[in-house]
Amino acid sequence: MTKRHPDLRDLVETSKGLAHPARLRLLGMLATGELCVCQMTAVLGLASSTVSQHLSVLSRGGLVADRKEGKLVYYRLGEGEIAKTVLPPLLALLGEDEQAKADRALIERLREVPVLELCAADLDLVAIGVAKPAPQHPGTPPPRGATP
Repeated sequence: MTKRHPDLRDLVETSKGLAHPARLRLLGMLATGELCVCQMTAVLGLASSTVSQHLSVLSRGGLVADRKEGKLVYYRLGEGEIAKTVLPPLLALLGEDEQAKADRALIERLREVPVLELCAADLDLVAIGVAKPAPQHPGTPPPRGATP
């Protein structure tokens, strides 16, 4: 079977994939290699359903591919014609973005934590020692469950 050349509809789907900051951050994270949805969810701080929706848009645009391992879903950058054309210059531009740099640094630390441990900690990066607690501003009540 021969591969068909991307058409206008494919390009529209790809453009949709690039039209949200969270999706650009996801692509930047995936440039470091394959990641589990829970790892990306922990970095973005969004609901896992929201991250999954963003990944679905990227997948429809041919920018990412996935594989399942039990209950876990792993994503990587796509390898089709559109991805090979669009992603290299995009990732080069993202490489200098401060948020993208921070995401990559956090991903490096997360890669040291077994994925199942991250899931068991309910994606709490502080609990697994990957992130520091956020500083409390004067007048802000402590988080629920914190002792004064």
